[in-house]
Amino acid sequence: MKLLIDRIKSPIGTICIVSDGKHLCSLDFADYESRMMKLLHQRYHSIEPIATIDPQGFSSKISAYLEGDYTSLKDIPVKAGGSDFQQLVWQGLQTIPVGTTVSYGELATKLGKPTAARAVGMANSLNPIAIVIPCHRVIGAKAKLTGYAGGLERKQWLLEHEGVPIRSSRV
Repeated sequence: MKLLIDRIKSPIGTICIVSDGKHLCSLDFADYESRMMKLLHQRYHSIEPIATIDPQGFSSKISAYLEGDYTSLKDIPVKAGGSDFQQLVWQGLQTIPVGTTVSYGELATKLGKPTAARAVGMANSLNPIAIVIPCHRVIGAKAKLTGYAGGLERKQWLLEHEGVPIRSSRV
């Protein structure tokens, strides 16, 4: 499987963007690139990474989001893979509006699985397309920042970037 890979600079570190030529299939931070590549190998088995600049315009759209254009991500087609439950959670994440947060329990209830907060948290942690599938908008009970595969500092930056007031005592 040929995968197009771009790396862009951002205020929260270098971001790796992976496309299959039609869809965004991975977005992670460069300091987690080895984890990202391992997951891509598990998903596609044999991959051929090809360095590319701005595949399908995805890098430009992600850069626009980071510069404050919160609508720029909505038209990016994603192909995240995953189990049926993971896909349900990741689709649910995409319904959380910019500038808002939900708890894991609230998301589980919204998905019709009110007792599955932990499972929602696990699926959230395995989201292969950070930022575009906005797992950073899910927080713990009592508005506590918890769990973000890219690091809590990045989660806090993304939420503040979207206008969510974050008290440092939450981190």
